[in-house]
Amino acid sequence: MTLLAVHLALTAAYAGFQWTVRALVYPQFALVPPADFPAYERRHQQRITWVVGPLFAGQGVTTLWLLADRPGGTPLPPVLLGAACLAVVLAVTAMGAVPLHRRLEEAWDDAAHRRLLRVDSVRGVVATAGTGAALWALLG
Repeated sequence: MTLLAVHLALTAAYAGFQWTVRALVYPQFALVPPADFPAYERRHQQRITWVVGPLFAGQGVTTLWLLADRPGGTPLPPVLLGAACLAVVLAVTAMGAVPLHRRLEEAWDDAAHRRLLRVDSVRGVVATAGTGAALWALLG
């Protein structure tokens, strides 16, 4: 039960973080003067890593643990769904958000910013689904 509660807390924290970034942080990128944006973006990347890194690591640990040694009575489908959600978030981050941040680190680009907002919406939706899966696993 403790593992399931920790997993739920991590997935919920990440989903809340992701929606905060999507609704508050990324829209404010457009307010930074273009000449200042590359330096701003580099600082953003450095600072955000301290928040998202532990959330990704924690979810990775609890997800692998649940896959390897699921607590008795915990249904398998929500564990698999949660693992799939985390995999999608990580893939969308690696293949979508990271390259867009690298592009924005070079210079402000309206099109890249719009794509980043779309990519981030996907991450928010999938992270929320992962939280739902974690709650389902806990309530099993």
